[in-house]
Amino acid sequence: MKTEVSRKDRGRKRHLRSRTSIVGTPERPRLSVRCSLRHIHAQVIDDWSGHTLAAASTVEGEVAARCGANTGNVEAAKAVGQVVAERARAAGIEQVVYDRGGRKYHGQIKALAEAAREAGLNF
Repeated sequence: MKTEVSRKDRGRKRHLRSRTSIVGTPERPRLSVRCSLRHIHAQVIDDWSGHTLAAASTVEGEVAARCGANTGNVEAAKAVGQVVAERARAAGIEQVVYDRGGRKYHGQIKALAEAAREAGLNF
């Protein structure tokens, strides 16, 4: 008998599968991305110490002002990518490992990565 697996569970399984090989170190922390329908969040995380070194989100006023009225589209992802890269570079971080959260490298995920690269992060 075949049991139905929900879409959320399939996404969680993809994310956990990718996290087996992606680990943030003090020299090269992990850039983690999470997207919802309304907002986009990005964090630079040192997994060894369990600390967030830099973060940006469309929930913040500074980032929301950059992306305009709609905070859940590709333009908002570009704004978040630029801000998180600026904050990471201010904290002395040049290289990161990109954790796309089990999502395809497409749309918002791709836009955020390209904007972070343009702002100076290497991954």
